[in-house]
Amino acid sequence: MQTKNFPRLIISATQSGSGKTTITAGLLAALKNRGLDVQPYKVGPDYIDTGWHALACGKISHNLDSWLVGADNLKKIFIDTSCSADISIVEGVMGLYDGGRGGISSTAEISKLLDAPVILIIDAKSMGTSAAAVALGFKEFDKSIKFAGAILNRVGSDSHKKMIVDALTALGIECFGAIKRNDEFFLPERHLGLVPTAENNSGDVIKKICAAVEEQLDLDALIDLAKNSAPLTSTSSQFLVPSSYTKIGVARDEAFNFYYGASLQELKNLGAEIVYFSPLHDKNLPEGISGLIIGGGFPEMFAEQLEQNKNIRAEIFHAIENGLPTFAECGGFMYLMRELVDFDGKNFEMCGVLDGVATMTNKLQTVGYVEAEILNDCVLGTAGDKIRAHEFHFSTAKNFFGEEIFKCTRMRTGKEYFAGAVKKNLVASYLHIHFVGCPNVAKNFVDACKNFSIKKIPC
Repeated sequence: MQTKNFPRLIISATQSGSGKTTITAGLLAALKNRGLDVQPYKVGPDYIDTGWHALACGKISHNLDSWLVGADNLKKIFIDTSCSADISIVEGVMGLYDGGRGGISSTAEISKLLDAPVILIIDAKSMGTSAAAVALGFKEFDKSIKFAGAILNRVGSDSHKKMIVDALTALGIECFGAIKRNDEFFLPERHLGLVPTAENNSGDVIKKICAAVEEQLDLDALIDLAKNSAPLTSTSSQFLVPSSYTKIGVARDEAFNFYYGASLQELKNLGAEIVYFSPLHDKNLPEGISGLIIGGGFPEMFAEQLEQNKNIRAEIFHAIENGLPTFAECGGFMYLMRELVDFDGKNFEMCGVLDGVATMTNKLQTVGYVEAEILNDCVLGTAGDKIRAHEFHFSTAKNFFGEEIFKCTRMRTGKEYFAGAVKKNLVASYLHIHFVGCPNVAKNFVDACKNFSIKKIPC
């Protein structure tokens, strides 16, 4: 056990839509331009913002979620992945104090777990001196957090900026700069939030945001603040070398890209060799795989292309029918159904492993943390085992005929419901899990894959 300096900052905001991801991406790129090895993070279960982080600084961004992985594992993920970095930047979630029931996995909670200084982004559009009152309220609401100051976003002019900075200064609140209003900083959005970087020409936007951050924020002051963070106590990670290895195919492309980096690493630590493939572009599954993971994403936006790739759909169908251990989350769950109905009401043929129809709706169906109890022994565990998960989708699973695998409890309301599907060695549902937070589930799945031997199945 040793005490070490981990220069770090948390970028929070008053609410969603204040510009956290925009400014965080620009800050990451600006720090990288200074020659710093910068490590990004995202509070909460969000998959998309981490893609913008990776684009900005060239490193995998890790999620920090105290519900999905627990406080101790969260700190371990941070320390293990930031130990060699010059500076770590953590983007918050929603408003500073927003999270699950009781404030779990809020930015404020994670700032305390990491003992990190907090910067508050304030969207100053249509606001003057009142912005200082907002900052003061956030500072005083919980004096146990290390509130370090503010960054103003979308200021209209130099006089607008001065008005607010003067008011902040009078209250003893430091302002680390102000980003002027610029429509070119727009990050495209859709129903689940920002559009993933794989689907748009986002590099140009990052460059423009980076230039604004370099010119309009006090980078030297932010770096100094990060360097003066309190030391953290770390323990060296000791991983046993797996006695055997097994290949697991992981779907990864524009349609399926919702994965936690540390979650996949947990599988590798247990002896999984991750082999990526694309249900959009590849005609065949990877050779020699003994397991399959199809994560979340946006199959509804690529339904026609997925339908057209009949060969790999057939291979997936036959592989699962032949007992290939398979785990599918949300978008992957939808892809394994007989049909997918998009937002325009158009039907597309999917893999047909599950006899159901995934139908997109214009209304958010579910969002929030869930505890899922396994109902029957499966590749993830035994009956009675409980898993912490997160759910966020606009689609419904209709006309689904199959054996449900989870009894779920919504953590915010206590509502119980049955969900998911099990078929042979397949487990599929809308739930997103993090293997670091449920290591027994990870081990069970990797062990199931090791016990299964498969060659490429002809269609």
